[in-house]
Amino acid sequence: MVSSSAIVNWADGSLESPTSLSSIKKLGQLEGIFRDAECWQRMDPETVVYRVWWWEPVAQGTEGGLFWGGTEILPGRVGKEYFMTHGHQHAVLDRAEFYGTVAGKGMLVLRDENGRIRHEEMSPGSLHYIAGKTAHRVVNTGDRPLRFMACWPSDAGHDYAAVAEKGLGVRVMENDGKPSVLRDDEA
Repeated sequence: MVSSSAIVNWADGSLESPTSLSSIKKLGQLEGIFRDAECWQRMDPETVVYRVWWWEPVAQGTEGGLFWGGTEILPGRVGKEYFMTHGHQHAVLDRAEFYGTVAGKGMLVLRDENGRIRHEEMSPGSLHYIAGKTAHRVVNTGDRPLRFMACWPSDAGHDYAAVAEKGLGVRVMENDGKPSVLRDDEA
């Protein structure tokens, strides 16, 4: 059994645990998610887009267990499209998740199992419930790092291929200095 306690800094979302894990996503690892492929190719592939850190107090796949973590998306754009996470749905489709915003401004983009698309503004203190059977991605629409915390079932898994294949149906683009949500065919 992994340690059953960790320290969360509620002001910035950081996590301290001897068993915490982390990963970094660089621009070069995000091929195909940004609309302007030519602009993406001209950019430095070593540019950090986002960082994720998490704690697994139970083994992956444990039914009834929970994981806790945080994500920081740096400010930036590929062309006019804001930096964002890869996007995923859960491998066990009916598993839900919570996101709580700590710092920055952003947008949570969601596509449910029926193809309905919606988005929610993220700002410090906002709490977002992501229902099961919902693909989701977070976009940093501000000029500072966007940080949010997450809690999800330890048996949920992540299916990135479904979002890579179908997309989410919308793009969050900078338009006159402000974020605009445009359907894929408008972007």
